[in-house]
Amino acid sequence: MAMRTLFALTIVALLAATASSHSTDNHGKDNGPDVEETPFESYTVTSPSVSGETWTLVVVMDQANMDNGTTFEITSQICLNNGVCDPPVVQDVEVDGLEHTTSLTPPDDHTYVNWRVKATYEDNSTEHFPYGSWYKIWSSCYNHEGTFYGDDADGDACADDDDSGMLPGFTLVPAIASIGLAVAIARRY
Repeated sequence: MAMRTLFALTIVALLAATASSHSTDNHGKDNGPDVEETPFESYTVTSPSVSGETWTLVVVMDQANMDNGTTFEITSQICLNNGVCDPPVVQDVEVDGLEHTTSLTPPDDHTYVNWRVKATYEDNSTEHFPYGSWYKIWSSCYNHEGTFYGDDADGDACADDDDSGMLPGFTLVPAIASIGLAVAIARRY
């Protein structure tokens, strides 16, 4: 009977660890454009975004689109750790040749900064990049399902500046699975 219990707990522990490490969402993973499919040849962005510090995006238009009079409009949206997203904001953009630069300062307790580009072509047609969605840059401290992650997180909240060396703790499921496995092994011996 003890062997069955140990086997069952081992399977549960393995499944729990797999489920927590291979989640189907992409929290914490920035996404940006494939420039081969856009009218811009490159982009640079501050990553991660840090609450209270300047976040900068530079989008470099490709020469062919510059030559035919294409213009860019950059829109941002900031989402907070409480699950609420601010309304989208059309950013002020500084244009220097091919470079289109915008900056913003994310508020405390933000989860990520969304951004997208609206290209207006010489015939006044428009196209959004990405279409129907956003590119996303994650915060240095964000909340996902009750646990805080990122460079400035301590597991239960965003770390204070003096806590910057702390590592985030285990997630709940792997911790419980580990305890259960340890109890099962201890009972066996």
